[in-house]
Amino acid sequence: MALIVQKFGGTSVADPDRIRAVAEHVAFTKGHGHDVVVVVSAMGKATDNLIALADSVTSTQTGREMDMLLTTGERVSAALTTMALHALGVDAVSFTGSQVGIITDTAHRKAKILEVRGDRVRQALAAGKVAVVAGFQGVSTDKEITTLGRGASDLTASALAKALGADACEIYTDVTGVFTADPRIVPQARKLARIGFDAMLEMAGAGSKVLALRSVEFARNHNVPLHVRSSFTWETGTWVTDEESTMEEPIISGVVTDVSEAKVTIVAVPDRPGISATLFEPLAAANVNVDMIVQNTSHDGTTDISFTMPKADMANAESIVRQVAGEVGATGVEKDGSICKLSLVGAGMKSSPGIAARMFRVLADLGVNIEMISTSTIRISVVIAATDMERAARALHTEFGLDSGAAYTAPLPERK
Repeated sequence: MALIVQKFGGTSVADPDRIRAVAEHVAFTKGHGHDVVVVVSAMGKATDNLIALADSVTSTQTGREMDMLLTTGERVSAALTTMALHALGVDAVSFTGSQVGIITDTAHRKAKILEVRGDRVRQALAAGKVAVVAGFQGVSTDKEITTLGRGASDLTASALAKALGADACEIYTDVTGVFTADPRIVPQARKLARIGFDAMLEMAGAGSKVLALRSVEFARNHNVPLHVRSSFTWETGTWVTDEESTMEEPIISGVVTDVSEAKVTIVAVPDRPGISATLFEPLAAANVNVDMIVQNTSHDGTTDISFTMPKADMANAESIVRQVAGEVGATGVEKDGSICKLSLVGAGMKSSPGIAARMFRVLADLGVNIEMISTSTIRISVVIAATDMERAARALHTEFGLDSGAAYTAPLPERK
């Protein structure tokens, strides 16, 4: 008998029919003798609808009250999923994050997990029950309800799998696994059988929406293997694991596209010490996540500073940037929401020189202009016009053999 944590995303529990299908899936697993812990997201667009509801009431929203509001979405899913299991004759009980002892810091909307106690889940499992846990939430050290950030039901599942010593942590979504690119953009994209934590972390950070960034970070730090698979089929998905160092690494694991960011440029900033700190400190204080940063060479004592950030934060960030630009004597602020961050990710980059040159040559031959460049050991990201995204992604996918039968297909780990 194995202990399996199964997480179901919003599309998997989007309506009563899907919730019943999830219950049948869980009942099937339970019927094969396994202990099961289920983590659920809010139904479909429930979280977006709750945010819109709050916006319709007031534009001034405290983090505490937003957390009180937003956690209701997952609680609804947990209760309904438990009811569906009862209808199938499966003994189950639902829990909130606080009830299972997910202890967080005191930051609302993006709290960090400090501890997972899990006593009530263990008691439920010992009694032969399926434990259904509302994802995305916990309780702070100040005994306040907190949320862990968008997409954090994956994090809840990873954390519970670690705390409970689960044999598997299955992340069910609306795709069949992790692909070499978004199949809607690159039709020749192929599903990976296995990918390492580091490469998956870079893909998530570059904009891949299959797994939430913090869930991959947690899984890597605590060595919790993840199995990403579809809630609509029974086919094997993608294993995200701590790969053995002796295993042959792929040069490129995937091409990642992200159109959720905007570029901001502060024009003619006085080039003197402390200017960058003056700009980015207030953005950090406002919880604005700045991504790529480029500062041009100084001319006549001034320089341009460009950076990317989520479009969702633009309304909050723009007033801050314009205020700081005025204070430091910059001549203006420009913004561009029609950009795409295009990234190559692959652990094999560490031992394969020339990847950047090949990438830049492909884009040059297409006539695609590169506006910004950022790199890590196993990732190269560029900012290009959003209108160039599809042809650039497809060309790079082909250039690195991802749609020519060269997809990475390492063996799956043995199921316990």
